[in-house]
Amino acid sequence: MASSQLLGALRTIGKTNHLSKLGWPNLYYSRAFSVSSSQSKYLTYRVEDGVAVITFDTPNSKVNTLSFENSEEFKQILEKFKNDNTAKAGVLISGKPDCFIAGADINMLQACKTTEDVEKVSTESKDMLMDVEKSSKPIVAAIMGQCLGGGLEVAMSCHYRIAVKDKKTTLALPEVMLGILPGAGGTQRLQKLVSLPNALDMMLTGKNIRPDKAKKMGLVNQTIEPLGPGVDEPKVNTRNYLEQVAIQTAKGLANGSIKVAPRKKSMVDKVTERLVSYDFGRNYVLKQARDKIMKLTFGNYPAPLKILEVIDESLKHGYDQGYKAETKKFGELGTTKESNALMGLFHGQTHCKKNRFGTPPPLKKIGVLGAGLMGAGIAQVTMDKGYSTILKDVSEAGVARGLNQIESNFNQKVKRKRMTSFERDQLLGQLDTSLDYSSFKDADMVIEAVFEDLGIKHKVIKEVEAVVPERCVFATNTSALPIEQIAKGSSRPEKVIGMHYFSPVDKMQLLEIITHKGTSKETTSAAVELGLKQGKTVITVGDGPGFYTTRILSFMMAELLRLFQEGVRPKQVDKLSKKFGWPVGAATLVDEVGIDVASHIGRFMKDEFGDRYTDADVSFMDDMVDGGNLGRKSGKGVYLYQKGSKDKPENPAAIEIMEKTKIEPKMELTDENIQWRLASRFINEAVLCLQEGILASPIDGDVGAVFGLGFPPFFGGPFRYLDNHGAKQLVERMERFQAVYGDAFKPCDLLYDHAKDSSKRFRSD
Repeated sequence: MASSQLLGALRTIGKTNHLSKLGWPNLYYSRAFSVSSSQSKYLTYRVEDGVAVITFDTPNSKVNTLSFENSEEFKQILEKFKNDNTAKAGVLISGKPDCFIAGADINMLQACKTTEDVEKVSTESKDMLMDVEKSSKPIVAAIMGQCLGGGLEVAMSCHYRIAVKDKKTTLALPEVMLGILPGAGGTQRLQKLVSLPNALDMMLTGKNIRPDKAKKMGLVNQTIEPLGPGVDEPKVNTRNYLEQVAIQTAKGLANGSIKVAPRKKSMVDKVTERLVSYDFGRNYVLKQARDKIMKLTFGNYPAPLKILEVIDESLKHGYDQGYKAETKKFGELGTTKESNALMGLFHGQTHCKKNRFGTPPPLKKIGVLGAGLMGAGIAQVTMDKGYSTILKDVSEAGVARGLNQIESNFNQKVKRKRMTSFERDQLLGQLDTSLDYSSFKDADMVIEAVFEDLGIKHKVIKEVEAVVPERCVFATNTSALPIEQIAKGSSRPEKVIGMHYFSPVDKMQLLEIITHKGTSKETTSAAVELGLKQGKTVITVGDGPGFYTTRILSFMMAELLRLFQEGVRPKQVDKLSKKFGWPVGAATLVDEVGIDVASHIGRFMKDEFGDRYTDADVSFMDDMVDGGNLGRKSGKGVYLYQKGSKDKPENPAAIEIMEKTKIEPKMELTDENIQWRLASRFINEAVLCLQEGILASPIDGDVGAVFGLGFPPFFGGPFRYLDNHGAKQLVERMERFQAVYGDAFKPCDLLYDHAKDSSKRFRSD
């Protein structure tokens, strides 16, 4: 979610294989070379047939990252390589099949106290990679797995790059998603390798580039196919094969039998290069990029704009000045609140991708009840990870609808070359459909996605428990109903847990797992394990009305309802909420959720929280539903929707209902007041959830708010926002609103505590 909000700012041979040219038909299996070697903590150095093989392999870690410590080792090894007369060329490779180098350790930056400290990190990294680039001996980067950020900067400093065409091989400069820019020379080297449009696209979006596209762009010189599944340990063997191809390529570069071919430039590339050589052309291209960034981000993210400033400097004055500008802007960005917030989200995601509840029981077969939008989505992300999956519905039509949804999504992946048709068919083979429970007799977990009605859920639990084994976990995909109430329908409540998925399930990152007081640790561990295997970022929260995400969002939506009745129109509120930093306008969000769903949850929350939830006239929602205005799914909600059209005019019927329930505003409806009436209710409710123990930690609260609901990523979540900007100013705003609107805006006790003592922090990372 952080990436999808600030990303998307801009959107431009065959395989090369030198083996036959070198007369080397069986590289992988031949190892009759003279070898000398030495080993340090992070890197190994050995010379094989006149080629120095430098291997990154961080101990006790699945990934390699650049740190102060291994950078010093790398410098020492580079010096050794330079003075080693037995080595005529070099290969830089990883010992880990799934990771070349995943970037720099962001703790290096977070340890910096000043702009000068951050600049020093950039300068030292740049000097190190300049030594690689200026080496008189050719160095080949052998890439398999993640090659991201500082890792790609290392690869770009080499003289030749080979990448394995594997699903896990991705190349990217995602620094923009951490609120910074490439700081080891990447902004300049990338321009030398690929076209300016492609360079801007990569740096401004942080998007992943697959090997084939990287080859076409000029980012890598050569790609190789991975070894097939018939070979023992195919990943390890492919990695070893890559090493041998790289060694032979390095030898060819050293003896002159292989030349680095310049990138083939398209007509667009040539025109762009010519255009930006003139002041008016450069200004035009960068202005177009800047305007698009501002339209998407409203200037809330400084990093994309600083990237353009660096590019402008290098286009005007050359790469040497570009390198200097890169270091300066890197230093400026490294100490901003935005980079602090985005790096905090990175740490939060890492925290939420671990199972902290012990060893889970084995999970092999998963049952899903309900083949609607949510149920089919849950089945898809389950079978997609290799689980045997059963999708049950009450009718053939329901099953067919769910199966069609899954097949359509997989077909889209095939069309976009994210999977092969063979892989699609293999995955579909993992799915069984059913109209009864007979297939559930050996299920390890059952996830229900039926209608939000307590009676229906109790009925389903009893039907399931009559068939499944004692070990089976029962998970309910509810968005608001207390899990403890649902568990009362079970004969083994310790096996009942909530798994709140977000729609569309296959695209949304977050999974909110809800435990009630009787949920066993083993049950929680099983649910978390499944969520992690499904590729989700998992937060675990306590039980209560609306849990965490639904609760805090519904309090903000309650305020939106009051704003509608005070005369604020949907397009106005959407414009202001997006300007504030939300990826989707608040009015549009109501239509996406579904007005019928929002109405159902709203009435439930009103019953639970009374006037603190809202004292607005909720008949607006009833009238909308009665008129069939259910949101995007019905083609009309707050807006009107037409298939194939991006335009969405306000729905006259909705405006008429707003007018019918209109109330006089009690305070001036300034842009700032509208934005903060929405945001303050969201943030205050998040803090109250921490105060009440619904949240286990502020980290879960920040991750849930950003990745589940779209809270502005550059704030880092509600708790990071309060730490960076101070609770006092929010309390002062809320007190002004409270004087007019009453207890709906009363700051909670924990928020008051932090407002009174500015030294208090919600997060310590």
